Amino acid sequence: MRILFITSTRLGDAVISTGLLDHLLHRYPQARFTIACGPVAAGLFAHMPRREQTIVMTKRPYDMHWVDLWRQCMGTRWDLCVDLRGSVIPFLLRVGNRRGMRGGRRPGPRVAHLAQVLGLSPPPVPVVWTSAAERDRARALLPGGEGPWVALAPTANWAGKVWPAERFVAFWHEFVAAHGPARPVILYGPGDTERRMAQGVISALGNALDTGGGLSVTQVAAVLQRCMLFVGNDSGLMHLSAAAGTPTLGLFGPSRVDEYAPCGRAVAHVVAPGPAGQADMRDLGVANVVDAALNLLADSREAG
Repeated sequence: MRILFITSTRLGDAVISTGLLDHLLHRYPQARFTIACGPVAAGLFAHMPRREQTIVMTKRPYDMHWVDLWRQCMGTRWDLCVDLRGSVIPFLLRVGNRRGMRGGRRPGPRVAHLAQVLGLSPPPVPVVWTSAAERDRARALLPGGEGPWVALAPTANWAGKVWPAERFVAFWHEFVAAHGPARPVILYGPGDTERRMAQGVISALGNALDTGGGLSVTQVAAVLQRCMLFVGNDSGLMHLSAAAGTPTLGLFGPSRVDEYAPCGRAVAHVVAPGPAGQADMRDLGVANVVDAALNLLADSREAG
């Protein structure tokens, strides 16, 4: 059996879709998978079981990236195509069973929207796949004797979603005073823009482990699995943390918390005050985030 799975160009949405893949892996234990996604998300599937290939869709003018995908898939007869992009591709290929997204934005969690494609309720939670080598490297980076470790993710893909660096620093000092000793791990993506957003936190927290923005997606996931807590802006890293099983606190302002709140076994979120879509992250209080982090840790310990 061969399954074509077309998912997002964005890391966060791709992470959310992994719950469907995990469901399909268990439902069809002999199936082989081809994943089609954008370049940022491609590394997420590197260690997925029974993955034959990942087709990286690099955006091209006039939507020619869809033509490229069709050309790479037209020679195969697919038993199932799951298209989370709502494209015409499944109708241009030899496909036994087509499942896809239709329509525009709907109210409710994104993970539930995706689950409806396969008629699943409750929706399957996202997962991550890491290698033994990545887990070994994470243990070397975050040795047990120097923790507990807390991941801080002070960046996002647009400025309106970013809690100011000085608030992250103030949060850290208040959190440690209330919780006890811990060591921060600063996570951010590749490139100068991400580095600049994270630099204020890195510079202010002298004992922070700076991961440098150069780790692969699954290496970051392995690092997150070593952390007792994640606190960060609404971002792909937030969704990755929740999928990795780390207690995850997402910080929200103008972005759509109803749709993109973290989904996992131990998650929570805090929303800046203000009208939906217009809340200012600068109005999100440090004390609120500290309280939410401590409550999340307490709840996760009771649950597990």
